[in-house]
Amino acid sequence: MTSNSSTGNAGEPLTFDLSQIDLERLRDEFAKKVRRKATALQDIRDVVEQKLAEMLARNPMRMDYQRKYEEIVADYNREKDRTTIEDTFRRLVELVNNLDEEQMRATREGLQQDELALFDLLQKEGLDKAARERVKQASRDLLAAIKARLSELDRFWEKEQTKAEVEVFILDDVFAKLPTPPFTAEEKKRVATNVYAHLWQQAMNGQFARAA
Repeated sequence: MTSNSSTGNAGEPLTFDLSQIDLERLRDEFAKKVRRKATALQDIRDVVEQKLAEMLARNPMRMDYQRKYEEIVADYNREKDRTTIEDTFRRLVELVNNLDEEQMRATREGLQQDELALFDLLQKEGLDKAARERVKQASRDLLAAIKARLSELDRFWEKEQTKAEVEVFILDDVFAKLPTPPFTAEEKKRVATNVYAHLWQQAMNGQFARAA
């Protein structure tokens, strides 16, 4: 085995015998550290994916968080070295913290999670405080009205007639409950379409199942 030399303060050569260094052990130790980091990384990915699935099922307006997660994973998959693992772990921890903050937003707004989902669908940019509070109340009232109407129907999504009835009901209620101004008729139609799409998805997930 060759050796490397350097010069000490007194001009004497300092020799390092590479044969005394267990390179295989060093590689094993490094690999173990990386594996542990990779395992921790997978654990936090599992947490994020579960949180995202639950949050998106409740509120479709949270897709930005899903896109952020996919961006982090894509960056990681491009280069899985030690630095990338550590950086990905940091970014995922930050994302989990953001998800926790998002889950607390309903409480800060004084809304239930399902009311918050409608609130996100109903509101628009540039609302003043008074208009925003009216939209918030509209989300509460609209959800209560929807639940009351659906309690009268059995699996509304299975019949064209009942689907049409629910669509018209939502459109009428959105027009009645959203303030004009600041909402235009076209904006209300768009909101009603989005609310119906959200309602249909929730129904498919069993959120509006009728009691036997």
